[in-house]
Amino acid sequence: MTESPTSAESTPEADDSRPARFTTTDIALIAAFTGLICASTLVGDIPTGTAVPITLQTFAIALSGALLGPVRGFLAVALYLLLGGIGLPVYADHTSGFAKFAGISGGYLVSFPLMAALVGYLVKYVAGPGRTRAVVIFACSIAGSILIVHPLGIAGMMIYSGEPLSTVWKWDLPFWFGDLVKTGLVAIVAAEVHRAFPNLLRRR
Repeated sequence: MTESPTSAESTPEADDSRPARFTTTDIALIAAFTGLICASTLVGDIPTGTAVPITLQTFAIALSGALLGPVRGFLAVALYLLLGGIGLPVYADHTSGFAKFAGISGGYLVSFPLMAALVGYLVKYVAGPGRTRAVVIFACSIAGSILIVHPLGIAGMMIYSGEPLSTVWKWDLPFWFGDLVKTGLVAIVAAEVHRAFPNLLRRR
């Protein structure tokens, strides 16, 4: 007898295990969050005494990872960096150009897509169903700041300025308070979105 066509290959679980292709929804979400990141650099813009101001940039970047997952979140931030690199004034202080990567804020710029990827990975694969709890999202998001943004930002400032770590880490200090506030906002927003759309990270 021939086997029934309803084999394991046609089950939803098997379909989910296959490499996911980007849909028009994926592309639209990536573009939308790229726009959000661009807009976030124009809000706040608080001077810190260095050439790197405080903006809502990392809020939008962490939110991109938390809501889109590691792949789409990374691509949304990478597209933002590309747009700024080719001349759109979407970096902090309305600046642009690939030369910014060799400047004092270069380490922070490099860290942004990596942060989105890490936050997205933690929210999707480590937090799992707990992603609907703000405290869990907070832990995933702050990990991106502690493990990626601040170390790479400090390294970039050291390379650019030639100053030792004992000096440069103090330049990074003003960003910590803002990061805690922005991470709290990410946690609240992302947890609510995941409650409303529980399958948002099912594919990516």
